Amino acid sequence: MSELILGLITGIFFGFCLQKGQALKYDRQLGMLRLKDFTILKMMITAILVGMAGVYLFVDLGVVQLSIKPTLLGANIIGGLIFGLGWGLLGYCPGTAVGAVGERRWDAFWGGIMGMLVGAGIFAEGYTLIKDSLLKWGNLGKLTIPQVAGVNHWIIIAAVWIIMILFLRGLEKGRR
Repeated sequence: MSELILGLITGIFFGFCLQKGQALKYDRQLGMLRLKDFTILKMMITAILVGMAGVYLFVDLGVVQLSIKPTLLGANIIGGLIFGLGWGLLGYCPGTAVGAVGERRWDAFWGGIMGMLVGAGIFAEGYTLIKDSLLKWGNLGKLTIPQVAGVNHWIIIAAVWIIMILFLRGLEKGRR
């Protein structure tokens, strides 16, 4: 039960951050999709960088263990296409759709939440048809970038931080 409560608290905090960062605004979503407003991209990159360092810090401290899932190219490609199509059509990704419902935006409820539920139902019904074919295509096993590169994970984390900081600075310079 404590894990569920922690998940709820974390979700509320995440929604608060999305709302304060203006990621729930349709104009910000549309600006990102049109490559004119990079507020959401900056938030996503920041979350990835902090999450990456935080997860590996907890792993190194022995607080958590990684549960690496296999790299399945077919599932990742199809999932990414569905995600992108949904975001492009609705103007919300799953996280921002839930946050927008919290702001009483009914388009996010009917298009986003209901769309996710219908999509989950379709996937559940079709799972037996695709579990041994499409969902196994391109199975590369349980891979991590540090494992593939043969280096300590902190080297990869530092490199990604440097690349992303330079990328974000370049975005800012390009806007001016």
